[in-house]
Amino acid sequence: MKPEEARFMWLMVFFDLPVGSKTERRTATRFRNFLKNDGYLMLQFSVYARVCRAEEGVDKHLSRVKANLPSKGSVRILQVTDKQYARMKLLVGESKKSEKKATEQLVLL
Repeated sequence: MKPEEARFMWLMVFFDLPVGSKTERRTATRFRNFLKNDGYLMLQFSVYARVCRAEEGVDKHLSRVKANLPSKGSVRILQVTDKQYARMKLLVGESKKSEKKATEQLVLL
């Protein structure tokens, strides 16, 4: 597939992990750090998003998340197209610089 023909997809990870004990906090922190190290952008504290190239990229990163799942809590993943992601609206607060640059990363791939 030629680079200009690639379809970009976004994986959004939503999670609610227990943080009542020190061990649970450590586990939740490890999961967040895994997401950041795997190229996810933090949209909100428990919402991360990552751009992927085509379905193969989605499958690869989905399997990475599955391999790093915490034993407790709830983790959900939503796959959306780049066009759908671009339609997201920020209703409260201000956009951070990293949020404004998120769609520009597609040019770098």
